[in-house]
Amino acid sequence: MHKNKEIALVTGGNKGIGHEIVRQLGILGFTVYLAARSSVLGESAAQALAADGLDVRFVQLDVTEVDSVEAAAKQVEAEAGRLDVLVNNAGIVAEWDTAVPDITAAQVREAFEVNVFGVVTVTHAFVPLLRRSSNARIVNMSSGLGSVNQLSELDGLLATQGLLAYSSSKAALNALTLVYASALRADGIKVNAATPGLVPTDLNTRAAVPRGDRTTADGALVPVALATLPAEGPTGVFRGPGSLDEVAPW
Repeated sequence: MHKNKEIALVTGGNKGIGHEIVRQLGILGFTVYLAARSSVLGESAAQALAADGLDVRFVQLDVTEVDSVEAAAKQVEAEAGRLDVLVNNAGIVAEWDTAVPDITAAQVREAFEVNVFGVVTVTHAFVPLLRRSSNARIVNMSSGLGSVNQLSELDGLLATQGLLAYSSSKAALNALTLVYASALRADGIKVNAATPGLVPTDLNTRAAVPRGDRTTADGALVPVALATLPAEGPTGVFRGPGSLDEVAPW
């Protein structure tokens, strides 16, 4: 591994927007750890990108399993010695096509386990390696449905079709982003959130009516821009989906 290459890790990197983020960072010259729960799917995705000449390596990582996350951090430390970019991309929707009154606490817990607790688990494990970077960046993949401002404007729609578990978990993720940004500022670690817009990935196409008219490249645009911010770039911001200049409301 070349000493001067920046090191990135992307959770949920074997498919969808995560895979596109891995690809784009690889094209930009990063060494990218493609993190995925499935060794079979993750290895296959990483090998395909490596065959295209990109420096992409697979690391097994299940954000809901502490031992898995800690093992991944040890692997990155042993091979790279530091981490420059962490993209918390892994996420789920637990309640497609379920009316809000019918959503259970179990579904909410399932969403929070990945979308919130998983982000905390991964961030906690990798902050020591990020502190070794001269320009560390954390990018949290949020959503417009995590914006309390936007939710307040969708009253009629939310009454019957609102994604209670998903929206509340992404709102919590936004809060995590701001608290981490404040806490890690002194370490020179920037922490920002991105909304990719509605992209018809597996996450969205599991609904009865598939949702999304943006491509994975569209969805990766802002996360990649936040992942490549210069040292003087912003921290504690929520951007997207169209460009880095587009401010998403908290």
